[in-house]
Amino acid sequence: MSRARTPTGLAAVDPQGVELPHGCEVTLRRSVAFADAQLPMGTVGRVTGHPQPGRVQVTVVGRGALILPREDIVPRTDGQLRHAVDRARAEAALGPCVLARATVGSRAWGLSDASSDHDTRGVLLWPFPWASARGRVPDVVVSADGSHTLWEVGRTIEQALRADPNTLEMLFVPERDTVDPLADILFDAREAFVSKRIYGSFGRYAVAQTKKLRQSLRLARHRTDVLTWLQHNPSSSLDHVAARLAEEAVTVGGTPTKDEVLRAKQYLKQLYRSMFDQGLLAACSFEALADFARADASGLDLPRELRPKNAYNLLRIVSCAVQWLRTGVPLIAAQGELRDRLLAIKRGDVDLETALRWTDTVAQDLDDAREHSVLPEHPDFARADTVLLQLREEAARRWLERVPGPWGTQAAAVLTGSDVD
Repeated sequence: MSRARTPTGLAAVDPQGVELPHGCEVTLRRSVAFADAQLPMGTVGRVTGHPQPGRVQVTVVGRGALILPREDIVPRTDGQLRHAVDRARAEAALGPCVLARATVGSRAWGLSDASSDHDTRGVLLWPFPWASARGRVPDVVVSADGSHTLWEVGRTIEQALRADPNTLEMLFVPERDTVDPLADILFDAREAFVSKRIYGSFGRYAVAQTKKLRQSLRLARHRTDVLTWLQHNPSSSLDHVAARLAEEAVTVGGTPTKDEVLRAKQYLKQLYRSMFDQGLLAACSFEALADFARADASGLDLPRELRPKNAYNLLRIVSCAVQWLRTGVPLIAAQGELRDRLLAIKRGDVDLETALRWTDTVAQDLDDAREHSVLPEHPDFARADTVLLQLREEAARRWLERVPGPWGTQAAAVLTGSDVD
C-alpha cells in the first residue's frame, strides 16, 4: 500500500501559489496568441524573468519571450514544482539568517550601465538546530529571479579555500552590507583563504575556456561547410562528416587525433540539437540535419554562445589572476586599458577572435606570475577551521540562551530533504 504524502509534501501545495524561479520549465494552461502564431495549451517554456508582480516572462524555444499572467502557467513536472517549493521554503527560513551581502558583477567591476543587472552574493549562518540536523539541509539560497545568492558560511569557506572566483570576489568587494557583526569574523580572515590555487581556478580555467571557445568558433564557422557537404552528399554518415570536419576545422589540414574527431562529432550533435530546439529541424537527429541541408543551407547566424560578450569574463578573471598572484592584491574594479577592452567586448565593438586574443596575451604572464607569486602555496586551513568554529559556537550560544533574533527565539524550524517527500 503506497504511503500518502504528508501535509508538507507536494499534495498540499497549490502550483499557482508557488513563486517560479528563473529557469523553471513550465507549460501553458491555455492557448496564447503570440506574434503571428497561436501557442497551444501545453506548450513548454522556461521562466526567464519576473518583470512585475503577478507577471512572468516565459521563453519558448524557437518562438521567443512573452509576458504572461502567473495563473496562465504551471511547473512542467512534479520535479520542477518540488524545486520551486524547496527554493521558496529555504528563502523564507534562511533569508533572515544573512550575515552580509555584497554587490557583484559589472557594478562591482566598474563596468555597469543603466541596463546592468543588480546582482548580489552573501553569507548566511545556520541556526544551531540546522547545523545539528539529521539529513541534508539547504546551504544555498537563490532568489526567484536568480540575481541574489546566499551561501551558508561552511559552504562559503569551502569554496573560498578552493579559490572559487565567485566566492573570493564576494569576500573582497570593497563595499558590503553587514547585517550582523558576526560577519566581521569571516571577512577579517579572508586573506587566510587565498593561495596560489588562484592560478588554476582563475587563470588556467580562463585559458581552458578560451581554448574551447576558439575551437567552437572554428567549428561554427565551418557550419556552412557542413551543410554544403550534406547538401551534396546527404547520405554521408555522422562519423564521416565528423572526420572531415576535424581535419579541416580542428587541425587545419593536418591529421586529426581521435579526440579531435570526437570533439567534432560532439559539435555536430550539439548543432542538430540546437537547431531542433530552435524549430529549424523536424527531428533531433543527424538525418534531419541532412534533410535541412538539402532544403536550405543558408541564412544562419553564429550560435548565441559564440557572441563576443562571452569572452568578457575570461579576460577579466585571467587579468585578476595575474595581478593577485604577483601582488597579493585582488583586481575587482577594472581600470585603464583593461577597462577599455572589457567595455569594448561588452558593447560588441570587437569580434570574438579579438577578445580571445586579448585573453591569450594576458595569459602569457600566468606562469611567471605563479612562479614569483607573493601568495602562499596553500590556504590557511587551520584559520579557516577556527573561523567556522567561532561562528558555529556563536549560533549555538544564541540558540541555547534564547537570544532574540533569527539564530535564537525567531529561528525557523529545520527543513531537510525529507520535508517535501
